[in-house]
Amino acid sequence: MPSSVAEVQAKLSGTPARATRQRLVLGTILFFAMVTAYIDRVNISILAASNAFLVDMGIKGQPVKIGMLMTLFLIAYAVGQLLLSPIGDYWGPRKAMCGAVILMAISMLVGGIGPTFMVMLLSRVVLGLGEGIEFPLHSTFVKTWFPPQERGKANAVWNVGTVLGPAVAMPFFAWIVASRGWHWSFFVCAVLGMGPLYLFWFHTTDTPREHKKVNVLELQHIEAGLTKEAQSVDEGKGESLWENVRLVISNYRVWLSIVIGITNYGVYWGLVTWLPTYLKTARGFSWTAMGILSSMPFILSIASKLIGGWASDYVGRRAPFCAIGALGAAISIYFSPAVANNYTSAVLISFGLGLQLVGTPLNLTMLQGFVPTRVVSLAAGIMGGISFGFASFVPALIGYTIGLTGSFNGGFYILVGMSLAGMIASLVLSIQKY
Repeated sequence: MPSSVAEVQAKLSGTPARATRQRLVLGTILFFAMVTAYIDRVNISILAASNAFLVDMGIKGQPVKIGMLMTLFLIAYAVGQLLLSPIGDYWGPRKAMCGAVILMAISMLVGGIGPTFMVMLLSRVVLGLGEGIEFPLHSTFVKTWFPPQERGKANAVWNVGTVLGPAVAMPFFAWIVASRGWHWSFFVCAVLGMGPLYLFWFHTTDTPREHKKVNVLELQHIEAGLTKEAQSVDEGKGESLWENVRLVISNYRVWLSIVIGITNYGVYWGLVTWLPTYLKTARGFSWTAMGILSSMPFILSIASKLIGGWASDYVGRRAPFCAIGALGAAISIYFSPAVANNYTSAVLISFGLGLQLVGTPLNLTMLQGFVPTRVVSLAAGIMGGISFGFASFVPALIGYTIGLTGSFNGGFYILVGMSLAGMIASLVLSIQKY
């Protein structure tokens, strides 16, 4: 492998006239992988409103057990991030990502043939472990392949997959379940998951230096930004895993990112789990209308994430956008259950989630700047693991609140409180010019 830019130039036999843009191809692959992953994980949201699925699983009329289907997935997801994220730093993100994709496909097959509620829970645990390291691995790819001034856009692009996936999946799975039965939703996910496996194995490398299609000008562009960043972040060599862990957890800014992550993921998964049921049972929408309206929040989130990513790169600040988004989400979600008009309520929920999720890619961008390259996967795993660990209880907590009060209102107010907590953490980082 070439060890310097000069050697790369010699190998390529001359300087090219124009820089390649292979990092954009990588960003597209990361985006596609995230779309398929989020299609996998939200099919259970539609199934929670399917009478046939609930009867087959023996959980009809038991909102706490319904919520546990998402909560147990998120707990496994958190454990996967905490315990498995160092794999990305030691194996490299390419091999680790391929292993994760294979595990996801297995979980979908198990879910599709699952005859009991316990087998379904096992499927959700396997899916959570497989998908748990996806965010840390994506963060490692972005940190290695993109200079700092491009990371807001890069993180926004692949992070759009977290909302485009559900936006497509909600109406699609509503149609699949209504026409073919709930088992097919799992089988479709298993097939779709093979696409990212091919792309990661044959079209990515751990670093731009290893990629045959990256020319010297693109390499210089990437490494110039990384070199400048390294001057402000200690990139020393870690002696052990524990030293790297201590480096991450001793940084108080990482803990502020964790608070923001808890609120972003808590609001996201609380709404993803219960929005279809709320629209169908509390607001009386048909299956078709429910599927379409359930996708609205994610469609709006696509625009908010892209605008936030581009704007934050332009001004060089991330935290103020996170704070504004969280405040707007709290206001929208607070009023959504109170309005009488069903469509107005759905629109308010859509704006609420769209505004909340503007902070998801920006929070990861800030985290990538807080820590050295060698521990990005570990740092993202710690942040994501703790964040998802707390957020994992939100779907079950909302289910408990529904069962206790007979109303969705209390669940919405829980989400409002979480948004406000994220706003406060974002304001602290805003004051520090992040």
